[in-house]
Amino acid sequence: MTARENDAKKQYNRMTKEPVSRLIRQLSVPTVISMLVTTLYNMGDTYFVSGLGTSASGATGVIFGLMAIFQAIGFMFGHGAGTNISRHLGERNLHGAKKYSAHSFFLCAFVSAFLSAAGILLLDPVCRLFGSTETILPYARIYALYILIAGPALSLSCVMNNILRYEGRAFFAMVGLASGGILNLFGDALLIRGFHMGIAGAGISTAVTQYLSCVLLLLPFLLGKTQSTFEWKNCTFERHYIRQIIMNGFPSLTRQSLNAISTMVLNQMAGRYGDAAVAAISIVNRVMFFLNCTTIGIGQGFQPVAAFNYGAGIYSRVREAYRFVLRRSEQIMTVLAALSFLAAVQIVSLFIGDPEVIAIGSRMMRVQCVSMLFMPLAVFGDMLFQSIGMPGKATLLAGMRRGGLVIPYALLLTAFFGLTGIEWAQGLADITTALVAMPMCRSFFRRLPADALRNGGGPQNS
Repeated sequence: MTARENDAKKQYNRMTKEPVSRLIRQLSVPTVISMLVTTLYNMGDTYFVSGLGTSASGATGVIFGLMAIFQAIGFMFGHGAGTNISRHLGERNLHGAKKYSAHSFFLCAFVSAFLSAAGILLLDPVCRLFGSTETILPYARIYALYILIAGPALSLSCVMNNILRYEGRAFFAMVGLASGGILNLFGDALLIRGFHMGIAGAGISTAVTQYLSCVLLLLPFLLGKTQSTFEWKNCTFERHYIRQIIMNGFPSLTRQSLNAISTMVLNQMAGRYGDAAVAAISIVNRVMFFLNCTTIGIGQGFQPVAAFNYGAGIYSRVREAYRFVLRRSEQIMTVLAALSFLAAVQIVSLFIGDPEVIAIGSRMMRVQCVSMLFMPLAVFGDMLFQSIGMPGKATLLAGMRRGGLVIPYALLLTAFFGLTGIEWAQGLADITTALVAMPMCRSFFRRLPADALRNGGGPQNS
């Protein structure tokens, strides 16, 4: 048995036999850390740029939607391949796993490079599309250019991060993402405060560190630390693999794309109330994503456990894993929501001194703190169905939470309550999605069959 085959056998035993609570903690902790650090560098841009004024701060929020597009492409290919890779490894089909990893990597590279080039050619229209006002546009144009240059690296990093997680190699994913996030904070401080490069400094720092992260995430694949590989010979552009990647990655594409679209729409709607409203949305979105990192990170630790054991036919571990992450996440989110609700004004004040921005942002943040209690139900339902290969249900839940409800709620509520309607929209969408997800998950677990272990032999290498 070769070293790689022996490693594959150990990994199979780990994913199917180690106690679920311990396994999820091992996979979740690196993911939570990497997400927290990644979010910190996004917040770092917001913090350092806010010193340049309200319009510059609003620009980072506007272009956040553009970044979400590249993340959407990366997550679609990454999740689409990752769910299939994990189930194939659970079935001990190594050849199939390698085909999925190669297809996802090269297809993502082609698509993201095309989008980057198109965005650079249409820079001003893109900035206006994502909600830039005329006073924000000069800042948004500069920041967007560097984000578009970084786009392919951002997308490919999402692909590799998800494949590493679905293989159960969350530590390597953490190192790659966290290193880039830490370096970006230093880059922001150096270029904005040290060299006085303004918002261009934030953009350059983000672009450079995205490519550094991409290289670090690539290293485990090049050094043979993974079962998946990115060999061109395995990228045969067969319809079956492309269709499965897109179908299983579609919930992620829906989630991230609607996130970008809802951000764009909310920015445009907020722009009617001035740059302060746009800046407030930008700050609150970054803060709430940071607070929600724990639930999302725990969920991403849950996904490979669910996918791997579902592929292996050990359905009881899928049920046990779901119950564990839901219980643990609800405990954590209750504490975070209470503390953040009480300190909303102080938190927003950390980023900007504008009283109008603080007033709008703190109201919006408190509404979303209430919805944090419902978020685990919505998020884990989406992640469960995506992991086990039920993309239709996953897409429904992802679409409801990230845009399918946010935009209608915002349009309806602003007609009656003005700016308050924008402040309430995302929180109500989270609550509604949770109420839909609960019966769907309950029905799924009631219908799960008894465990049916598959493929008693070693990993397939054909």
